[in-house]
Amino acid sequence: MGIGLLGKKVGMTQLFGESGNAVPVTIIEAGPCPIVQRRTSGTDGYEAVQIGYRAERKTKRIAKPLKGHFDKAKVAPQKYLREFRLKTQDSSKYTIGEILTVGLFEAGEKVQVTGITKGKGFQGGVKRWGYLGGPKTHGSMFHRAPGSIGASSFPSRVFKGHHMPGRMGTDRATVKGLQVVKILPEQNLVLVKGAVPGPAGSVVTISKRG
Repeated sequence: MGIGLLGKKVGMTQLFGESGNAVPVTIIEAGPCPIVQRRTSGTDGYEAVQIGYRAERKTKRIAKPLKGHFDKAKVAPQKYLREFRLKTQDSSKYTIGEILTVGLFEAGEKVQVTGITKGKGFQGGVKRWGYLGGPKTHGSMFHRAPGSIGASSFPSRVFKGHHMPGRMGTDRATVKGLQVVKILPEQNLVLVKGAVPGPAGSVVTISKRG
């Protein structure tokens, strides 16, 4: 993973390219993100930077150890923290307290976006796993039921991990190879081509390809 930012998925819209074709884009409000901590090979065994996002207004909620962590970096308490593993030569470029903005990215480059997918609640096998279901004819009484889930004599049990009805969504997902279409630095906005995981308003991570 390369360096990146935390941000909020604003929503989707479309832009028109030079040839007049419509390009679907996702608007991400990314940063500004202060660097809270640097991890080094000598101390931690790997190179990384930890960044924060969204200053916490209600500082009474901050635990004392975490408050000390922010005070040491001389950074206001942040609501979210994320760590980005970097190569040694890349990690040395950044300092604690430095503010990262959308200036990290440029139009045309490829990025990856990580978020939590939309929650869809408790769903059956047809929607959750794509079961075909039974005949849709009169009297079948087997339209969307899962059917047999195991054999009787052997192995006389249901295999672990068998696809069953259950809660669907709210999974961590990453979409790679998204192209940055446009940067609006005054508004801290990054417009990437295509869709990214999660509902509008959710927190996402946008990073360069390592």
